[in-house]
Amino acid sequence: MRMRHKPWALPEMKKDPKFFLEPFGMKGKWQKHFGNAAPIELEIGCGRGDFIAQLAKRHPERNFIALDLKNEVLVYALRKINQEKLDNVRIISMKAEELEKVFDQNEIARVYINFANPWPKANHNKRRLTHPRFLALYRLFTKPDCVVEFKTDDEELYTASLEYFPEAGYEMTYQTDDLPANHPENIQTEYETKFRSFGMPIYRIDAVKRPISEERLEMMLEWKRKSMQKTGRPTWSTYKKDDPDSEPIEK
Repeated sequence: MRMRHKPWALPEMKKDPKFFLEPFGMKGKWQKHFGNAAPIELEIGCGRGDFIAQLAKRHPERNFIALDLKNEVLVYALRKINQEKLDNVRIISMKAEELEKVFDQNEIARVYINFANPWPKANHNKRRLTHPRFLALYRLFTKPDCVVEFKTDDEELYTASLEYFPEAGYEMTYQTDDLPANHPENIQTEYETKFRSFGMPIYRIDAVKRPISEERLEMMLEWKRKSMQKTGRPTWSTYKKDDPDSEPIEK
């Protein structure tokens, strides 16, 4: 379903210092911005912000950054954060494929990916946020022991991700094809609540970043280097010469 454009959303958010429309100048400066030494955690694809608001409220000793591409949902996430008076959350509007331009090495302690687009068509799989190309990208700005916490309602995406994580050098420390609703460390998102009401199972993977060779990392990031040479910015579309099935990501 196409999201209805809200012309008032961006002007409203731009008035709030918790919102960053172009966060590229913040690379390496997030800790100073928060004004404390607390770890910084990142949610990729935050939607209306229910998950990040609950998480930040539960853990005031941590800092959080929530990302989404659509201002039409981010405006509600920002409102929720302000309603809860959460000073430990910031909102950024951008594509996930450019995250290394926003965060410096070792700047992020944990990554959350909740109910992302499963991109079921085979020639769209590279858009998946758990695809090895993205998992390699996260390595550029996460701490050595960073955990990527992933949840989905899509069985095929879950099954594929069981292969994606080890391929990208992550050790899976937890995996389930039926996450209990009362799991002590689980926070339900809007989508999760909806899916559970239909009796659908929830899949989850927790994976820890492990050391890999520089050569292996470079190989997984080859698409970014080729696209940058052609356009000056990373896009899936510029990888078509060597991979005609690749397309621009629209997360």
